[in-house]
Amino acid sequence: MKDINRLKVVLVERKKTGKWLAEQLGKDPSTVSKWCSNSSQPSLETLNKIAEALSVDIRVLMNKSK
Repeated sequence: MKDINRLKVVLVERKKTGKWLAEQLGKDPSTVSKWCSNSSQPSLETLNKIAEALSVDIRVLMNKSK
């Protein structure tokens, strides 16, 4: 599967953990882990909430398609 989101990279850049993000969103840490590994993807609504929690533009969280 192609990497769709950059969540893992952005979390490292912001010095945040998946557990921290899960707490911010009220999600299970295993769900966030799946997003970070690109084995599943958050909805656009959730992706927007992630961007807000990390104080980044939502486009920063997505890999550019060719």
